[in-house]
Amino acid sequence: MNSSSSLSMHPQSSDIELARSIAAGDHDAFKVLMRRHNQTLYRTARSILRNDGEAEDVVQEAYLLAYRSIQGFRGDAKLSTWLIRIVVNLAIRRKQRQRRDGEVFTDVPDASDEGARDMGETHGCNPEATASNNELRQMLEAHIDRLPDMYRQVFVLRGIEELNVEETAEVLGIPEATVRTRFFRARHTLREGLAKDIDFALNDAFSFAGDRCDRIVAGVLDALRNSAIEQQNSSTGEAS
Repeated sequence: MNSSSSLSMHPQSSDIELARSIAAGDHDAFKVLMRRHNQTLYRTARSILRNDGEAEDVVQEAYLLAYRSIQGFRGDAKLSTWLIRIVVNLAIRRKQRQRRDGEVFTDVPDASDEGARDMGETHGCNPEATASNNELRQMLEAHIDRLPDMYRQVFVLRGIEELNVEETAEVLGIPEATVRTRFFRARHTLREGLAKDIDFALNDAFSFAGDRCDRIVAGVLDALRNSAIEQQNSSTGEAS
């Protein structure tokens, strides 16, 4: 296939069309496929591993495996579902291997991690709004990370990536009723945790301390001193 002649159609191509192009050796089509599914696959891997770097490694490994296997893709399931299933299997195996080997890793995000997490974020906000959005996002991500594994995986696929119940059950290999139950419990747990954080944050809302407090105090004292000086000057003038 002539990749240069087909490049213009790739962004609008369906997954099955992209799969056929990739199977024919079209790397441009593979680039489009990766950009189309990067965020979903990253979030899926991270929901299992809870580590940015590990999740990125799994997504890369999944793409390599998918590329080598895509000729066998027949379209019986959605390509996105097929890719998610690969990621889930790889991530679970990696986590099991780490537990068996006694490995412990911590999540230390850097600039590239932030970019991966914000692939779909809009830009152009003012600095205050951006900072506020980042704080809210970090609070939500922290609570999602604290969910038990089985709830977190379902919540990310259903609540964030918006897979339906049937798709979520298929990629995780669990009954649809289990998906519904775990999603309900995950949302309930998140609501409770976020409500506590919000209640705590309300105590500091519109706080008036630090520089602002000092500035008001200094301003009032200056005004009083100026008023006293004016009164003194006025009294001196009247006396003379």
